Amino acid sequence: MARKDGKPGRVAQIRSAFTMTRKIDPKVGWVLLAVFLGVLAAFVLIGLLLDAPIFTTILGLPVAVLVTTVVFGRRAEAAAYSQVEGQPGAAAAVLNALRRGWTVTPAVAVTRNQDVIHRAVGRPGVVLVGEGAPSRLTNLLAAERRRHARLVGDTPIYEVQAGDAEDQVRLRKLQRHVMKLPRNLKASEVSQVNRRLRALGSGTPPLPKGPLPRNIRMPKSPRVR
Repeated sequence: MARKDGKPGRVAQIRSAFTMTRKIDPKVGWVLLAVFLGVLAAFVLIGLLLDAPIFTTILGLPVAVLVTTVVFGRRAEAAAYSQVEGQPGAAAAVLNALRRGWTVTPAVAVTRNQDVIHRAVGRPGVVLVGEGAPSRLTNLLAAERRRHARLVGDTPIYEVQAGDAEDQVRLRKLQRHVMKLPRNLKASEVSQVNRRLRALGSGTPPLPKGPLPRNIRMPKSPRVR
């Protein structure tokens, strides 16, 4: 059911996520049912041993729901990543799910081979994330680093290669990797860096349309304190 602001309600979001997950993971429904019944059965068994089955059953219901929700979240996350892995622009979808405080600019550099550089600006500084062949990305990231350094001065610039090759960061670990970078800038300094980079623009053609499923919601990154 939709909310008054027009956005889908919580139940509709869960239903949509379950439908998407089941397409990738057909057994998810049975897995969740087994988890729920397994946890609940464990509490019932404990209650029988303690001669308090009603109490432990009532206690076990919310615990079973919680554990089932956690398992569903992880399987939905895995399904979402598997659906976009290997597609041009997948890293941009992950970066766009970063929590507030980050400004993400997809495709600040794109080559004919579809090697792509995305930019994320936050408290760590400037993070350049590349997708493509490692042998080509090294030079492309270095060139983008020099181009950005001319505008941001001493602001830290990090280079990250997203992918499955050696020394690359897997897509499902990209959010965590970026969020663990040291916080070098104040909020006001982040705004200044963004203003400087607006003059830089993308300078390259946009990503090809349609590489990513439109209904995919990438998992939100953990909050960094």
